[in-house]
Amino acid sequence: MSSIHVRIATIAVAVLTLVLGAAAPVHAAGLPNCNDQGATVPCVEMVWANGVQVKMTFVDLNPKPSNAPTEKFYVMAPQTGSPQGRVPFLHDHLIGNVSPQHDDRDGRVRYHGFFVLCSAQGITSGGCVPTMTSIPGLGTIPFARTVNGHTLTSADPIESPVNSGLLTVFDTGGVFIATIKSRQVDESR
Repeated sequence: MSSIHVRIATIAVAVLTLVLGAAAPVHAAGLPNCNDQGATVPCVEMVWANGVQVKMTFVDLNPKPSNAPTEKFYVMAPQTGSPQGRVPFLHDHLIGNVSPQHDDRDGRVRYHGFFVLCSAQGITSGGCVPTMTSIPGLGTIPFARTVNGHTLTSADPIESPVNSGLLTVFDTGGVFIATIKSRQVDESR
């Protein structure tokens, strides 16, 4: 791996830690939003799943290493005028499976974090529209906003363009445990 890839990987893990560091679980009303100053786990934050926003409760931001299966947790450019995350940069989140098959106990699921970036091919072809995002220590990164004219509010617009080269999905190395309740859909956005 080249030194630039090592640097990006190291910084990405640090940034994902910051993105998730304020995050936590949603079991009861009254938990703080993960973006609130001083919020600690448990806290809630919205994530996209199958075209709607659902509440995610972060249970464990630093789980013990395990060979347990994981679900993908994507971090990309905001998809609406109201970003789901503000720390350490404006962003949204996406999960592909609201009813995960890999439940731990009590509906807890192990998620693995990935940044969704426009590739050079995606930008030059116009197939991927980035939001250029400045991240301290890393520089300006092309987080994906749309691909082939589609917002990234469900997994299909991410997984297919990755295969065609329009997107780059960068493994942050971050793993955490969270819960999702599909009935916790936010219809206000």
